[in-house]
Amino acid sequence: MLAAAPKAMAHGQIAVEIGTAPECPYGYYDSAPYSCAPYGYYGSEWFTGGVFVGAGPWFHGSDGFRGHVDNRLHVDNGYKGKLPERGEKAEPTNRLDKNDNFKGNETRDGRGHKDAGPKDGDKK
Repeated sequence: MLAAAPKAMAHGQIAVEIGTAPECPYGYYDSAPYSCAPYGYYGSEWFTGGVFVGAGPWFHGSDGFRGHVDNRLHVDNGYKGKLPERGEKAEPTNRLDKNDNFKGNETRDGRGHKDAGPKDGDKK
């Protein structure tokens, strides 16, 4: 009499290592390859005490965070201007807490998602 042995099941593991956040003077885009964003992409609410709250896997803002960006300065939308290099220092004249020329046209959650739309009280 022959008996069939049950098939062995293989269990897989996936390890995702994100490493450290990119060191960029004005923040970095919230999607891979997480290139440094130019001055004016992020609104002032993305900075606390001059420190970027992060984006994508390194986001460390509140769960309900919504921040303004100028998506015309995103490479996925055709921006071809200069991007800062990782490790580059911010220009002293480029204030992170207030940018009078900021033209935010989109709201994002810090985790790579566009907000569904403006809510009462949102600023541009």
